[in-house]
Amino acid sequence: MNENLYYRFSQHFPDGDSTLLRAENGDQVSYSNLENESARYARLLSDLGAVPGDRITVQIEKSIEALWLYLACLRGGFVFHPLNTAYQINELSYFVENAEPRIIICDPQFEQIMKQLGEGVDVIKVLTLDQMGCGTLIELLKSTSANFDTHISTKEDTAALLYSSGTTGVPKGIVLSHGNLSSNAETLVSAWDFTQKDCLLHALQIFHVHGLFVGIGCVLMSGAKMHWLNGFNVKEVLKGLPLCSVMMGVPTFYTRLLASDGFDRDLCRQTRLFISGSAPLLEDTFKAFEKVTSHRILERYGMTETNMLTSNPLNGERLPGSVGHPLPGVQLRIVDESGTELNVGEIGAVQVKGPNVFKGYWRLPEKTKEDFTDDDFFNTGDQGQFNDQGYLAIVGREKDMVISGGLNIYPREIELLIDDLDGVRESAVIGVPHKDFGEGLVAVVVEKKPGKLNQEDVLNWVKCNLANYKVPKAIIFVDELPRNTMGKVQKKNLRARYGELLNNHI
Repeated sequence: MNENLYYRFSQHFPDGDSTLLRAENGDQVSYSNLENESARYARLLSDLGAVPGDRITVQIEKSIEALWLYLACLRGGFVFHPLNTAYQINELSYFVENAEPRIIICDPQFEQIMKQLGEGVDVIKVLTLDQMGCGTLIELLKSTSANFDTHISTKEDTAALLYSSGTTGVPKGIVLSHGNLSSNAETLVSAWDFTQKDCLLHALQIFHVHGLFVGIGCVLMSGAKMHWLNGFNVKEVLKGLPLCSVMMGVPTFYTRLLASDGFDRDLCRQTRLFISGSAPLLEDTFKAFEKVTSHRILERYGMTETNMLTSNPLNGERLPGSVGHPLPGVQLRIVDESGTELNVGEIGAVQVKGPNVFKGYWRLPEKTKEDFTDDDFFNTGDQGQFNDQGYLAIVGREKDMVISGGLNIYPREIELLIDDLDGVRESAVIGVPHKDFGEGLVAVVVEKKPGKLNQEDVLNWVKCNLANYKVPKAIIFVDELPRNTMGKVQKKNLRARYGELLNNHI
């Protein structure tokens, strides 16, 4: 049996004339378009020299063409390697060198940079694609046939390579197989009752698990359709909601809808389900949303390494502050430092096992071994607890990670950069509550000579070297960082001291 994810999707496609998506401008795209265009893109990549297992690095804005490219990689057995469009050259250099892609597709403005980065890793072609659907990729496609047979893949064959940094700030490649992604999509379709009658409001980015594997996966594995937005825009979401039965979003989406004029119960009358993930949903947001719309947002829990692990029930009580029960097929346990499973109500490390859990870290066998137990449970790095009804609550993270606007940020990467700035002795970057983004970054800086730097000096330095979502929202200068007797910086003290800083300024 062919376990290729695209093939598994195709078994659920409706007839070719059925609508796959409706774009912001009103254009409609059919399932026939999906079949033809993904075949054409796969044929081109193959003709250029890509073979199954080759990485295809993609850093482009969200577009319908970007969707065809993702599906083409699945069809060809190529490894889809999406990159956040905000990444700058310092970050891109690492990803290209580490992933060693065969082909790179990027925005035209990054073409020369990508060509330079690809010189040392045997990249055979750098192609361009912009958000308007123009570029050298499109030019080559004009003379490319749509004749392509989907590659026969096993469950273990790699479908995608995504990167997630660790506490050291060094990104790790997460290897996701066709089996990982198909099993999770099938589970979510069942758990959330997706059918061909559904229309998903898709305003998420597609370089991220949420928009790429969860959103698109649920639609294609059920033969549903999408209202396709190039990004989250309140005005466009308000226009699209009456046409949609399901919306997926990060908590920031819901806080911004609540703050907008025209968002009310009547606007949501056709929507059966609102789903939130990628960051914790505040109880205040949950309650305010229910008051305005009569809908209780369904919160779920997942991560890049595992896709979705738990979900509040579609039919049943959705508890604010909880991420629900483990999904079917997922084994989840809470353990102490010795690995002993804990009782209900006790807080410990979250460990998981299931067909959705990733194969391992790209070319890091020792790190893979470190993060898995002897009985093959993955250590998520999160701290959680079960209540007596079996609902899981995530109460913290072992890893020093911040989630802002649904994006994972690892402070060590930013600290290392700030420490390289002339005049800085050391720094500590923390996440504190932010009403819009969930968490926002604050950098606490110790100067070599007090008074030589100002906030803009530090912010401009970070902006020039890292993606914009990693730029702190505030810089605090202090004489020294709080430490324990072992010399470790006490970030808990800093979070307590500056916990209300950002909300006081919103």
